[in-house]
Amino acid sequence: MVKEKYQSLFEALQFQNGVELKNRIVMAPLTNYSSNEDGTVSDDEVNYYIRRSKGVGMVITACTYVTDSGKGFPGEFSATSDNMIPSLRRLATAIKEQGAKAVLQIFHAGRKSPASLVPNGDVVSASDYLENGEQVARALTEEEIQNIIRGYGETTRRAIEAGFDGVEIHGANYYLIHQFFSGHTNKRQDKWGGTVQQRMTFPLAVVDEVKRIVTTHATNDFIVGYRFSPEEEFEDGFTMDDTFHLVDALADRELDYLHVSLQDFWSKPRRGGDSTRTRMEQIQERVNDKTILIGVGSILTADDALKAKQSGIPLLALGRSIIIEPDWVQKIEGGKEETILVTVRRDAQQELEIPTPLWNRIWNVAGWFPVEVEENV
Repeated sequence: MVKEKYQSLFEALQFQNGVELKNRIVMAPLTNYSSNEDGTVSDDEVNYYIRRSKGVGMVITACTYVTDSGKGFPGEFSATSDNMIPSLRRLATAIKEQGAKAVLQIFHAGRKSPASLVPNGDVVSASDYLENGEQVARALTEEEIQNIIRGYGETTRRAIEAGFDGVEIHGANYYLIHQFFSGHTNKRQDKWGGTVQQRMTFPLAVVDEVKRIVTTHATNDFIVGYRFSPEEEFEDGFTMDDTFHLVDALADRELDYLHVSLQDFWSKPRRGGDSTRTRMEQIQERVNDKTILIGVGSILTADDALKAKQSGIPLLALGRSIIIEPDWVQKIEGGKEETILVTVRRDAQQELEIPTPLWNRIWNVAGWFPVEVEENV
């Protein structure tokens, strides 16, 4: 039985389009590197999602790429053609059968695409991009930009046909949409670059195309969300003040939710905004009641979630924590929140149903996940 103090985590929430989530907990999107070579969803991937979809109100999948030039990771599942609809349907069905809403995250990696994963090694971005004096990405042409925007729309149509409850447009974490919004990576002189408002042109064009497809191909209860990073560390990158302009424009597009990408829910701005208050607090204030905000960032325990919820954020996303503890929600629901796992054990892969490529990265990327330290005997 859930303890009284945690009841607010289990309140239902209704989006503006009428869709209701059974509670306030969302599985955050996190790349798992585990799809088949042909871009279809693997058995291990499906089992991984089934294991984590039983308690949460909504699952946002790992990102899928919208055109072949946008693949960002090995083992990333594809949504670039109608041939992928059966694979996408398999994933959507697996999640929904556990009682959660299924949302497909859609993206293009832009300059973050490894050359080995895209056709002819042709890596693209908002502008030419140099690293250590060498060009690693070239600027997209007008025609290519329009094709990618259409790709977001076509991927949304495939998500609808596959039975997903919604899509999340991935505008965060330095990928293509983020690259267009950033003055660090967008040096264009045409309508796609320049002022903050001009750098919002591509993100908003993607939103408008996705919304257009939803209007023509889906019912009114199809969810559309947008994920964004609040600021950049680069001197010529975007600030919190820039992001406030983007948030205003996105909220005016009548999106069902906005999803902030953060490592730490309680972090404060570097540049712009009020440096004495958290980013989440200021973004929520800006959004107000125009749409729903999802917060994320190192929410590991029931008390972490309660504190975040009490700060006024309607929905909370779990990333690493629900990989470490697939029964996170159920344990709180059953009054056993003190048994929630907060570190990964070396022998727990099978128990946690984590695909091998993701499992290997958890152990090989130092500091990514909290892991149980093995004592020398």
